[in-house]
Amino acid sequence: MDLILNWTYISLIPPLITLILVLFTRRVDLSLGVGIITSAIVITQGNVGEMVAKIWQTFIDLIIEDGWLNTWSAYILIFLALLGIMSAFMSMSGGARAFTSYAMTKVKTRTGALLLSGILGIIIFIDDYFSAIITPQVSKPLTDKYKVSRAKLAYVVDTTASPIAVIMPVSSWGATIMGLTAPLLIAAGLSHITPFEAFLYMIPLNFYSLSAIILMFIVILTNFDIFGMKREESRAINDGILYDKKVEDDELQVAYHSSKSALIVPLVGLVAGVLIGMIYTGIKESGSLNPIVILENNSITHSLIFGGIIGVVLSLIYYYKFTRQDENFSSRDTWIGFKTGLQAMIGPIIVLILAWMTGELISELGTGELLGQMVKDSKISAAFLPAIVFVVACIMALTTGTSWGSFGILVPIAGNIIITLEVPELLLASIAAVLAGGVFGDHCSPISDSTILSSTGSGSDHIVHVMTQIPYAVIAAVVSLVSFVVVGFTTSTGLGLLVMIGLFIALTLVIKLVYTPIQAKR
Repeated sequence: MDLILNWTYISLIPPLITLILVLFTRRVDLSLGVGIITSAIVITQGNVGEMVAKIWQTFIDLIIEDGWLNTWSAYILIFLALLGIMSAFMSMSGGARAFTSYAMTKVKTRTGALLLSGILGIIIFIDDYFSAIITPQVSKPLTDKYKVSRAKLAYVVDTTASPIAVIMPVSSWGATIMGLTAPLLIAAGLSHITPFEAFLYMIPLNFYSLSAIILMFIVILTNFDIFGMKREESRAINDGILYDKKVEDDELQVAYHSSKSALIVPLVGLVAGVLIGMIYTGIKESGSLNPIVILENNSITHSLIFGGIIGVVLSLIYYYKFTRQDENFSSRDTWIGFKTGLQAMIGPIIVLILAWMTGELISELGTGELLGQMVKDSKISAAFLPAIVFVVACIMALTTGTSWGSFGILVPIAGNIIITLEVPELLLASIAAVLAGGVFGDHCSPISDSTILSSTGSGSDHIVHVMTQIPYAVIAAVVSLVSFVVVGFTTSTGLGLLVMIGLFIALTLVIKLVYTPIQAKR
């Protein structure tokens, strides 16, 4: 037993067990629970008492930090509860129904509904959590009307969350990435390049994020539905089944006479509240009016709570406005709205807590450090480094469920390898490869919090979302890998982009020539 627990690669086993269980059982709660237990066993060297204590302490640390409430995790959970309540009252006030009726006059097709969702996700680039939660709230009534499966909506939402946030300098991700890049630029002798300029140079090098977004539009415009997505879309188109029964919302009373403002105003209030919160907390923390500094120092969790409260208050105001004269509504319906909104979020909250606990324990295992060291110890040509770093970042984020953790571990490692080999021309490409791989792993990992939020917001079963998104993520990853190999050997960003675009043109032609979209049964 001791020999197994002290095996060099034992830290890879718990995350692999979790992923395998997810694939075979399709039970994310069970799989995460087993992952937590196996991780704790390895950490405590099989001591049962210490294992139980470690699991309990990991849970407590999510709630309490330094004797006080851990606002980062607690506020996200509270925000999810607020969002559930807000969604329930926006529905009961008739706002969702009225907005759908209005949007139907502007958007006439399923493709149009999905394009609107994708464009909205790109516009909301300030934070991936924010995008994953807000985009489906606006899109869901319209995509439901056109019988778009919730799995496909979740794919569009997830594809425009992290991939957009990671390539936008004016985002919560951008400031953090600049902070990680700054010391490496100096160490590599590239002090003439500012962190902001370096970030801009890395945008076209983040091949996965660009590939994922391009592929999403190809999928929408060509109705390219494969594997699990084809099954989900076929059920939606032919049987009107948009999502699994277990995530179906309870039936709520809906006001007949309403206005689209009952949906739009609470959502605008939520967005405005979050943005105001980010600006206020960023200025308060940094004392600066520089937008980049504000983004680097803001508290997204405090901002989400502030916006969430505003959104709930506005949704209640409109609910009472359109139901107070309606004899079908009573004070009991108000209570049902609160209860239904909270109940809708209990499942996602439990899964998110388990995912956080799994991530913390896997981090303590040192899985990420082990993968990073394997890259550092490899004796491979520097030209392959961007591609190798991309693959390792993919695996690391997939097994740990966090792209940010991969960034924190692999960016310094990749940078130092480049500096040691004295090939500074590959520094930005290698850092971009870490960012790209982190986002891919985030997309495919069932324990990723942003993926959980995307499926939650879209009303899709979580495992269905993960399994239907993986084929598209793999296609984008293969295209990205080829592009990183090209850049590694040529140091030409333009050539890498040309190869990426060429591969997608070829894919589109193949789809047009070979693929037959789902046809509605007559």
